[in-house]
Amino acid sequence: MRTVYLAGDSTAAQKYADAAPETGWGMALPFFLHKGLTVANHAVNGRSTKSFLDEGRLDAILTAIRPGDLLLVQFGHNDSKTADPTRHTEPWTTYQDNLRVFVEGARARGALPVLATSVERRKFAADGTALRTHGAYPAAMRETALESDVPLLDIEALSLALWQELGPEATKTYFNWTPTEQDNTHFNPPGAIEVARLVTTELLRTHVLAPRETCRLDDEIPTDRITWPVSEES
Repeated sequence: MRTVYLAGDSTAAQKYADAAPETGWGMALPFFLHKGLTVANHAVNGRSTKSFLDEGRLDAILTAIRPGDLLLVQFGHNDSKTADPTRHTEPWTTYQDNLRVFVEGARARGALPVLATSVERRKFAADGTALRTHGAYPAAMRETALESDVPLLDIEALSLALWQELGPEATKTYFNWTPTEQDNTHFNPPGAIEVARLVTTELLRTHVLAPRETCRLDDEIPTDRITWPVSEES
């Protein structure tokens, strides 16, 4: 038995009944993993590398993580918020420094760190071209992964290509578009499932996981398998 610990932001986080149909891709990740792997989703809405560390959330993971486990790290959406000093980092300095804290913490406990570039938002030019929205943060993560010899899942590039393939209208069914909300950052169940599929495919490509540790990558996953529990805080 191994555990995949997930450190990240709202795009990956567990959502609860009061947020439905918003769905973090971490909620769908178990659909593609063999029963010998479990997911411990520590991603939290609104966090950056800085705020996640400052709040002691990595410490909580490192208390529980064991040799052979994985620490999958996806941040960038909130690191870029320059108006918020509690979350903002600079891509080529403090962001990379923080990523190395995650990497070194996992390695010190015999776990495998894995970096994942941020999943792209839904944003299109007038001609239908899917646009990048994360500035230098994905490139900074790629550099950190290379320099630290850490597996990199390039979810930013893969999700951008998927949104381009789907186009401006079809992508609305992947994001949290509802009669009362037009959310181009967070997902509905179909989007969360497809991003989790991208993540798992990258875990295979980078040899982080063996084929026997994954399942259903070519299957259609019924969206009604997504459930939103009642928050313990409710």
